Amino acid sequence: MSYNTQVTEVEDQTMENTMKGILKPHMFCLTIPQVEGGADIVATVRWSQKLHYDNGRFTVDIPFRFPYYVNPLPKVFMKREKIQLTVNSGFSKEVLLQGTSHSLKEKARQGDKLSFLHEAVVENWSNKDFTFSYSVYSGDLSGGIHVQPSTSQDYDDRDTFSIFILPGSGNRKVFKKAVVFVVDTSGSMKGKPLENVKNAVSTALSELVQGDYFNIITFNEELHSFSSCLEKVNEKAIASANDWMNANFVAEGGTDIMHPLNEAMALLSSAHDALPQIFLMTDGSVDDEHDICQTVKNELLSRGSKSPRISTFGLGLYCNHYFLRMVASIGKGHFDAALETGSIESRILKWFRKASNTIVANISIDATGHLNDFEVDSEYIPDISTQCPLCISGKYQGKFPETVVATGYLADMTEISIELKVQHITDMPLDNIFAAQQIALLTAKAWLSADKQLERKVIKLSIENSVLSEYTSMVVLQTNLDAAQKQVKQKPKGRTGANEPLRFQLHGLKLGFGDKAATRENLLTAFGDEKPLEMLKIFKKAGGCCSRVADCLCCMCCIKACNRMNDQCAILLAQVCAALSCLGCYECCAEVCCGGSES
Repeated sequence: MSYNTQVTEVEDQTMENTMKGILKPHMFCLTIPQVEGGADIVATVRWSQKLHYDNGRFTVDIPFRFPYYVNPLPKVFMKREKIQLTVNSGFSKEVLLQGTSHSLKEKARQGDKLSFLHEAVVENWSNKDFTFSYSVYSGDLSGGIHVQPSTSQDYDDRDTFSIFILPGSGNRKVFKKAVVFVVDTSGSMKGKPLENVKNAVSTALSELVQGDYFNIITFNEELHSFSSCLEKVNEKAIASANDWMNANFVAEGGTDIMHPLNEAMALLSSAHDALPQIFLMTDGSVDDEHDICQTVKNELLSRGSKSPRISTFGLGLYCNHYFLRMVASIGKGHFDAALETGSIESRILKWFRKASNTIVANISIDATGHLNDFEVDSEYIPDISTQCPLCISGKYQGKFPETVVATGYLADMTEISIELKVQHITDMPLDNIFAAQQIALLTAKAWLSADKQLERKVIKLSIENSVLSEYTSMVVLQTNLDAAQKQVKQKPKGRTGANEPLRFQLHGLKLGFGDKAATRENLLTAFGDEKPLEMLKIFKKAGGCCSRVADCLCCMCCIKACNRMNDQCAILLAQVCAALSCLGCYECCAEVCCGGSES
């Protein structure tokens, strides 16, 4: 039997054959039924994920940990693990290996492309994930442009480009900040979500420095501000802000985003010597989301380069992630979300640091004069931060020059120019690399404009790259390989087979466009299935802190222990068990026969 997933256009919702899937940042689960004992299982999984970036180091972390109890018996066969790694950095600079979890042998090195191999015979499958980190030597701001021609299968006949700029290690000065935290304190935030947000904001306040400004606004149906104006960062102000949060971070009431957002933009209108930034955190979806996007766009047009950067953060499944992504895209900010309660604090801090450590602002790229058509996926080009490289993609028509210049402004308001060399790429699938990012941005644009052509573009891009979208669905195809082979042998040429694969639709894999009804009813923030399906309990045990104890008590360990016994020990153990059984029977008989003769 063969099972494989496939991204298709949205299936009929009344399809009888359905499966439940789980898609979370740390887990994708798909149950395969009817696996018989002794069967060989071959699994091939393909996915894409972002590289982590920290202090100039790129890191990839690949799941490669198997629970102890799934190991086959060692006497049956030895296990062989093999890891083949290819690094195509895309930079015409030296690549330095920084660390790896498994021993790797370098097989080849050609310019910015490296390949490694790990191969070993092991007694047990791996109990640790595979991690690999590297850095690219860059003393100062540097970058490049990758271009790739379109193919006949592409959803768009224009060519693809990607622009990347590394922040470098030149210790550039970070912009002074005027920060306003806008926090949802509606009733649905009750409990851990609001507590985690408060802890994250408190930590973020402690990372502000002398010369920065800040304020805090909480909102539900009403608006409450820590101060009537921006406060200078000092120990006394931060301590007062923490006390104010302890008293005012109380979850109650409904959700109104427009009013606090307008208040935050008004507060920042007086921030002339600092980069204005708004950090919006919410778990709800509201009726006037389209109006909010238009308000942010009007603010950007009226204030130009001095308009506030708006970064947005979504909590749970009831908020409209595409609305929040659109606001961040229009506001030259960053978007992130937490789909699990336990990740709220860490993700907020990472999001805040990425958005607040700006070293180059108001970036423009002089490419339109050389091209017939130049379209960037995001609404505007975001600023460059010390915490992450700038990476944008899009489509173009025409011919790029050999070099393109990107300009921007540093913290002292002097202009900087960065020369970007154009590279024509053939061995790196740019469309696949940026597919998830493009689908998310195009979906946000389609939601805002209600443009059916954009929706069709998302569908084509989703199916072409096998990346799920809001307008497509994922199905599982079940094929009986034996029947298929017989059919191929018996089927006359030119006739299609009647034995088509069974199709099972997977549900529970999409974010949706928010739940306004749940927001109005103040339902507690949804973070997916808190109680996983029964079939997933074994996975929870595998990931828990007590997994090793559970491993020692599981059936597989008993089987292994019995497998290693010699005949004498086995006979002795059988005799002991028989004796214990006899004693149990004797006690039971005594209770039945003599239970009433106590008097």
